[in-house]
Amino acid sequence: MRALAGVNVTIHRGEFIALVGANGSGKSTLARLCNGLLLPTEGTVRVAGRLTTEAGALAEIRRQVGVVWQDPDSQLVGATLEEDVAFGPANLGLAPAEIDVRVDQALRLVGLEGLRGRPVNSLSGGQKQLLAIAGVLAMAPDVLILDEATAMLHPAGREQVLGLAQRLALGQTMAVVVVTHHMDEAMAASRVIAMDTGRVVFDGPPTRLLAAGHLLDRIGLAEPPLVNIARGLREAGVDVPLIWRRVEDLAEHLCRLL
Repeated sequence: MRALAGVNVTIHRGEFIALVGANGSGKSTLARLCNGLLLPTEGTVRVAGRLTTEAGALAEIRRQVGVVWQDPDSQLVGATLEEDVAFGPANLGLAPAEIDVRVDQALRLVGLEGLRGRPVNSLSGGQKQLLAIAGVLAMAPDVLILDEATAMLHPAGREQVLGLAQRLALGQTMAVVVVTHHMDEAMAASRVIAMDTGRVVFDGPPTRLLAAGHLLDRIGLAEPPLVNIARGLREAGVDVPLIWRRVEDLAEHLCRLL
């Protein structure tokens, strides 16, 4: 049985992509193929023009395409934050001064710059996930994949990680792919790729996916509650955009209409 079939996707620098689908749809398999953790038995995967099956290419491809998993503890290797973030650059053979610069930059990007010498085991779940992201960012990837990276976090932690993903993509230095089965997380993306039974069934902006009839129901995904509320308001004649990530933003918009 094929895990993926007929998938043809190109990812560009500066894109913020949500890769969505129900459990078993093939989205995590696709993520693993992108950085060579899985190699294709048919077809090809290219990263910056190089095949993942090319001899000697995997080390550089895995630097270019960084993946953060659901459980941050599976990726954290240092006793302190600075030791953990320095691990990847040190394995690249970089000079100590360059490693120090990368640690500073990565921790600043995720908002943990004031905790550099703090023990990793003292962090909250959300902070650990941000640290795992910092460890990948220190490798200077071209693509950052967050594979269900918010699944174990409380709402505030989820918002932190998603906000960071959006800022990184807006910076145009890399592509960011959020793998999720929560459609509310996909609403912040500029592009949504939806999968079902190993195939891409949609590729486009989130507004077009929401307008695509019963597609979400058919592939086992639920419309975000805030979108459902906004849709009801629009049907009642209230002028509101369809997509909202935070209830506070919708409430503020409604207050301005009064």
